[in-house]
This record gives sequence, C-alpha cells and structure tokens, in this order.
Amino acid sequence: MKKLVLAAALSGVASFAAAGNMEEPIMEPVVVIETVEEASSSAGLVIPLVIIALIAAAAS
Repeated sequence: MKKLVLAAALSGVASFAAAGNMEEPIMEPVVVIETVEEASSSAGLVIPLVIIALIAAAAS
C-alpha cells in the first residue's frame, strides 16, 4: 500500500515538472481595426437650429 501511494505521489510530481518549459510563450500580436465614420460639419448644426426655430415659432 505504501508503494502504491509513493508511486502515485511521484507520478503526480513528475507530471507537474514536465507540464511546461522555461521558454517565453510565443504570442501573436492582436490586430484591432477600428472604423470611424466621419460626420459632416453641418449635421451638428441642423438639430439645434431646428430646435431654436421651433422655440421661436412657439414664442411668437
């Protein structure tokens, strides 16, 4: 029984020792592609101008 436990312990230690090596892992760089949609410069002015026009129309 003692020999069986000793054999199991030694096989467990041997499997941990052979699981890896000392070399640095080779990892490929991650490439991230981001698409940016350009908004036209007049698009940012249309909504506020419409809101101002509605407020002016409601006030008069």
